[in-house]
Amino acid sequence: MNGRQRMLASCRCEDVDRPPVWLMRQAGRYLPEYREIKKDRDFWTLVRTPELAAEVTLQPIRRFGMDAAIIFCDILIVPDAMGVGVRYGEGGPVLEPLVTGMQDVERLRVVDALGDWSYLARALGLVRAQLDDRALVGFAGAPFTLASYMVEGKVSAELVKIKSLGYNQPEVLEALLERLSTAVADLLCMQVEAGADVVQLFDTWAGRLAPGDYERWALPAVQAVAERVHALGVPLILYVNGAAGLLEPMARSGCDVLSVDARVRLSEARQRVGGRVALQGNLDPIRLFGPLDGVRESVRALVAETGGRGHVVNLGHGVLPPTPVEAVEAFVRSVQEGGA
Repeated sequence: MNGRQRMLASCRCEDVDRPPVWLMRQAGRYLPEYREIKKDRDFWTLVRTPELAAEVTLQPIRRFGMDAAIIFCDILIVPDAMGVGVRYGEGGPVLEPLVTGMQDVERLRVVDALGDWSYLARALGLVRAQLDDRALVGFAGAPFTLASYMVEGKVSAELVKIKSLGYNQPEVLEALLERLSTAVADLLCMQVEAGADVVQLFDTWAGRLAPGDYERWALPAVQAVAERVHALGVPLILYVNGAAGLLEPMARSGCDVLSVDARVRLSEARQRVGGRVALQGNLDPIRLFGPLDGVRESVRALVAETGGRGHVVNLGHGVLPPTPVEAVEAFVRSVQEGGA
């Protein structure tokens, strides 16, 4: 099987010769070639210049030969297109003006997927033309996570503002999530039409929710997106950081693959959700800072938990900037060589 066939089959829980492997945030600062291309450019220039985004996307494929490449972009292109300013500071992204009431939701701009994100469509086309027989993964931030940034204005551990908004003005949060669901679905469908074989939703902050709040706010928004994406016939992956308490409702999302962080065993996840969905993950990214023999042993143990069927091998979160390149190579090679 080639990488594209392997990726698509695993997402659909079909038989494969070995599980596919790629890494979240596999294009980025841990690679010297990325640091070289980034040194005289800011992040948004890379994202919005199709030739540069395509080059960055392909860098880890050339070096490691993963089964899939994820397009180089950012989840915050959605609020940016809706009229919310996004800038990056030392502590991460800062968004303004904040959404605090219905008047702010009503001021949000209706996006035009092809017009607003033409640079992304062009980058996907450039990568697709050079990717040969490997899968191309598109992505977007899930509605609740994007809403969190738009209400909180920055990364927030406790999500006080958005939870309070949901408890005190539920109609405002629901209206915001509805608008975001439409925009996110438009973005993902555009990426499929531009060449993506698989798409992933990153619901990074949904793991901060109690199960009841997840089912009330985050889940319906993902289900609305999944319904649109499935009409195009491509697999949809759902990633939640902190998924352990949410696996059962996540399995009802309509997504084909659940990507889970390292705080739950894949064998437990499989037992809880059964064979209805495939699993992605979930080695702790910090494990790559240890001895290479330990990385290889961890890969063998990871694949053994699923038997390699319906399993897309990945990390439980993105590759961290200080990660040793040789550790990423050991991780990928171990999967490619059957865990040897």
